[in-house]
Amino acid sequence: MPRKDIYHDTVIKALDRDGWTITDDPLRLSYGGRNVYVDLGAEQPIGAEKEGNRIAVEIKSFIGESDVHELSQSIGQYNMYRDIMVEIGLERVLWLAVPMYAYDGIFQEPIGQLLKNRERLKIIVFDEQKEEIKQWIQ
Repeated sequence: MPRKDIYHDTVIKALDRDGWTITDDPLRLSYGGRNVYVDLGAEQPIGAEKEGNRIAVEIKSFIGESDVHELSQSIGQYNMYRDIMVEIGLERVLWLAVPMYAYDGIFQEPIGQLLKNRERLKIIVFDEQKEEIKQWIQ
């Protein structure tokens, strides 16, 4: 089992406040005899007749010594999970959850903008103090 990010419980609370129900903690993906784990699976009902929105959420804290290293690791994991989800036909949208300080920091720098746009990242920005979602960025 993977180690939980320091903001794991914070993101769960933020998603709950935003109307999401956690369905998997973690969400296991199996491919080629290997298992990998996305931090969370969640869904949000749209309406009584419709199927709910289903997402997978990878949480990153960006508390390491190098924001560039954290960014490259995050994108590598994100791409691997996204590719596996497509390959196995898992109908969930993958999101990368990052704290406001990371989004306002490395993601606003040229390298962060380049990778965010090139890799088509879907980002959830959360307030780690208030335990709430601030922005969904597609």
